[in-house]
Amino acid sequence: MSQSLDAAALDQLFRSARTYSAFTDKPVTDQTLHALYDLLKWGPTGANSTPARFVFVRSPEAKARLKPSLAPGNVDKTMAAPVTVIVAYDLDFHEHLPKLYPHTDAKAWFDGPQEARREPALLSAVLQGAYLILAARALGLDAGPMSGFDAAKADEAFFAGTSLRASFLVNLGYGDASALHPRLPRLSFDEAARIV
Repeated sequence: MSQSLDAAALDQLFRSARTYSAFTDKPVTDQTLHALYDLLKWGPTGANSTPARFVFVRSPEAKARLKPSLAPGNVDKTMAAPVTVIVAYDLDFHEHLPKLYPHTDAKAWFDGPQEARREPALLSAVLQGAYLILAARALGLDAGPMSGFDAAKADEAFFAGTSLRASFLVNLGYGDASALHPRLPRLSFDEAARIV
């Protein structure tokens, strides 16, 4: 039986964690990015399909390719972030199901037109993007997820001619707490949930 995490761990993952728009200049190493993926990959997805693909945009050249797709309000913070992750989904994720879900012919569930795979691919990839944020926090990184970008432009810059499509972006690094705004409220249990 699993045990509950202690209060400090829960604070780091949820209660004290914040969405960062500004980061220090401390670099995020390749080793840290590998460790990040090695944690997030264990999160559950539909039929273990793991359709998310992650592009860690770090070099000035790659940042320049990403820049035209960004909404104006997201340009400065994204260009300044140590790493920006393009969380994408693979419309041909089902090709990996013989390896990932070997106990039945799950690939056949998704054969057919590529567009019919969009919804399950996107749903599970968004879950994997959330796992990325939690894994980043667990490793001492801070994250700034955002949807303010033109996915078609990002696809053209990074995924042209492939079955990959951009879903959302996450800036990663070591957050600059001095740039945080006051924490915004959340809905109470009674406002957002019910037990039936």
